[in-house]
Amino acid sequence: MEPRIGVYVCHCGSNIAGTVDCAEVAQFAQNLDSVVVARAYKFMCSEPGQQLIKDDIKDLGLNRVVVASCSPTMHEPTFRRACQEAGINPYLFEMANIREHCSWVTKDKQMATEKAKALVSAAVRRVYYHQPLETREVPVNPNTLIVGGGIAGIQAALKIADSEHKVYMVEREPSIGGHMSQLDKTFPTLDCSACILTPRMTQVGSHPYIELMTYSEIVEVSGYVGNFTVKIRKKARYIDMDKCTGCGECYKNCPVRYVPQGERRGGDGSRES
Repeated sequence: MEPRIGVYVCHCGSNIAGTVDCAEVAQFAQNLDSVVVARAYKFMCSEPGQQLIKDDIKDLGLNRVVVASCSPTMHEPTFRRACQEAGINPYLFEMANIREHCSWVTKDKQMATEKAKALVSAAVRRVYYHQPLETREVPVNPNTLIVGGGIAGIQAALKIADSEHKVYMVEREPSIGGHMSQLDKTFPTLDCSACILTPRMTQVGSHPYIELMTYSEIVEVSGYVGNFTVKIRKKARYIDMDKCTGCGECYKNCPVRYVPQGERRGGDGSRES
């Protein structure tokens, strides 16, 4: 279908019209390739301004729209919705920012007007090549992966898990707790660090919606928002995790445990000082 473009230049009260000659910009746009109609209006975001676009789409057969006004962050959804309500794909719309990028950054009316023309011309050429897009819904995996078992990760995991959403927590150290577990008191109340942290650590370990993976690291992350696939490497533990009670007895004879400075092992495995 041959592009039929409508261009609308907003005065934005005096925000744009006080510096940019909007009528001259609209007249310039009227002569651009594939532009069927170009208009200047005081407030394009107003209900009459949006209706102006809708009427032209229906009466003149427009299939693409350019609005030269403020930042797209502010009103791009407004104009897309107006286009959609008039029967054209909302993504066949382009916005030129002639307020923040033009009228608000100079007092020179001639330079501001020329720049506005350049921005409108660029927007017209861009919308000429737009292709219609469709919004689609895809299934989303509601599970959450939390990397790091410090106090921030612990609190986030508990909040999410309490809403009955599955949480996977990955911690590279043998135990969660992070730096807070090494502190005596916390700022600014000087409360006992362990008194705050220990109950939360216990909750993480026993929560039915939290799967805790300590002594593990993330190897690879792939996929996209809502459907990520994560590969996690669990380091060797040298014990049967199903039988472990956490008593710590195995630590006494662990061949790879840390030996404090000043100790060394004899040939028969005994420790010498």
